[in-house]
Amino acid sequence: MLSLLLASSPVDASEACHESPEVRIWWSPENPSAGSPLRLMVVSEQARDGAITVSTAGRPVQKLSTVRRGGPPFSFSAELPAPAAGEARVALVSGGQTISCHRILLAPRGRALPARGRPPGPGAWPVTRAWNRGLENLYSAWIERLFDAPDDVALGFPSLAPVLRDPARNFLWGHLGLHEDDPKNRAAPRAVPDCADLPYYLRATFAWKMGLPFGLRDCSRGSSDHPPTCGALVSQDEPVAGTDALDRFRKFLRLLANKVHSGSARTALDDDETDFYPVKLARDILRPGLIYADPYGHVMMIAKWAEQDGTKSGRLFAVDGQPDNSVGRKRFWEGTFLFARDVKSAGPGFKAFRPLEKSAGNGSTVALSNRSLATDHRFAPYSADQATLSSDDFYARMASLINPKGLDAQASYEETLNALVEQLETRLGSVDNGERFMRDKGNPVVPMPVGAKIFETVGPWEDYATPSRDMRLLIALDVLARLPARVSAHPELFILGGRKPEEIRAELEKLHQRRIHERSVEYRRSDGTPLRLTVADVYARRIALEMAYNPNDCVEVRWGADPTTADYATCNRHAPAEQHSRMQEYRVWFHEAHRPSR
Repeated sequence: MLSLLLASSPVDASEACHESPEVRIWWSPENPSAGSPLRLMVVSEQARDGAITVSTAGRPVQKLSTVRRGGPPFSFSAELPAPAAGEARVALVSGGQTISCHRILLAPRGRALPARGRPPGPGAWPVTRAWNRGLENLYSAWIERLFDAPDDVALGFPSLAPVLRDPARNFLWGHLGLHEDDPKNRAAPRAVPDCADLPYYLRATFAWKMGLPFGLRDCSRGSSDHPPTCGALVSQDEPVAGTDALDRFRKFLRLLANKVHSGSARTALDDDETDFYPVKLARDILRPGLIYADPYGHVMMIAKWAEQDGTKSGRLFAVDGQPDNSVGRKRFWEGTFLFARDVKSAGPGFKAFRPLEKSAGNGSTVALSNRSLATDHRFAPYSADQATLSSDDFYARMASLINPKGLDAQASYEETLNALVEQLETRLGSVDNGERFMRDKGNPVVPMPVGAKIFETVGPWEDYATPSRDMRLLIALDVLARLPARVSAHPELFILGGRKPEEIRAELEKLHQRRIHERSVEYRRSDGTPLRLTVADVYARRIALEMAYNPNDCVEVRWGADPTTADYATCNRHAPAEQHSRMQEYRVWFHEAHRPSR
């Protein structure tokens, strides 16, 4: 699309049609034709309400069913399932007033309009646009729509493929007319990025479809006392041999997968030679499409804000990928978004993709510096704000952004408990995937890496072991248990109603002791029988969960069963003694919930 196609004769010459630079109207596919669905999206930082209307020659104005999302940026989505050929006048209307308007030309059925100028070249794709605020806003709206779901729905997918191949989610589905998102097209990209690759994959896909510059750097993993550093920029200009545009893009994605890893996002906050740069912790800055890099290598991408409304708590959602290529949505809380400033091998926090542009000199793709981004109003401004915050200050700042009206203490506890249970349910899937792999392969011995490499490796251990996830789970258990004390430490974050923080803290402690016996998850033992674990059971098994990440162990061990109990009786597989010996050596990392330096 999203090119502007003007017809020689307007629908109604007397009716003005002007697009506001602040309220952009986009459409997909790029070259629409009659009879095929036309997806419409209006994106703005200012317009909060409105509906999309369409009018064509000889027909009355049609008000489309419009879905509103986000803010900021705000987006409005609608679809014409079978538009007629000719010119369509698309507008966003609010309060009876036309806020922005655009004319789109649709080719007759079976005939395509001339393609936008995309001259072939040696690179992965030609650049025909420049990143600006409007396109960054569209990128945010595209990401939010991809992962949209009601706030209380546990959203998850086996990989990114079902997301991109769903036209109801992917506004840019088939945008280029190459059947690039068609599940029946065997040449379509596989769309199976893992944790570190996921943001890159999505940004590259958007840039390719929109003709924008994109690049990445080959980075180190850092050392015990220094964050990762990166090499030269590799952009879409990189020569890629391919049979056609789709093949070249697919091969570029393969290059991306070979270069990106957990160190790519953990670069120092003041480093210019990076793919990401840190931003200020502010509500209008933290938008869908920005990433969160934790100090230990996990990467998430902001997907949605849910505003605080009356007694309903606000939420910030992010999506992440896993080693088994699954993709899930998580809510922001301390058990998922780990933050620590004392990890010398990382620069953690919220970050934006570093904008790229074509050099005015030789036309090469170059990255904007931190200094220029501090004052460039087209993009989220660079800020070292997060480098000055302690962990406690960081979480307090985020709490005030998510719930600016303050938190009801009991509602906050329930939100945190729900987040912990979600984490347990996600772990169920990870452990089940490991069990399935072991059954299908005849119970092989999965090699265990040495030392800190248990957290960063490749192969079956990366796919089916859960050391990083288990450490986050152990931290999450502590976060929930410490929540009552948080009321005393940060009373400014809570709605006290004139009561003393200590009084509310005592009530939360009683609530905690009751609720952890009422919430539960269920896993299947080695013989297929179900076993219910309450959250209280998980707390009781906390010590055992410090050594529960090895896929060579049976599922009962993976869930911390006591060898002296009946729960353990169905266990029929154990990791080699040598691996258990090393796990015992590494146990202190999990007990202290602090990953080792590289």
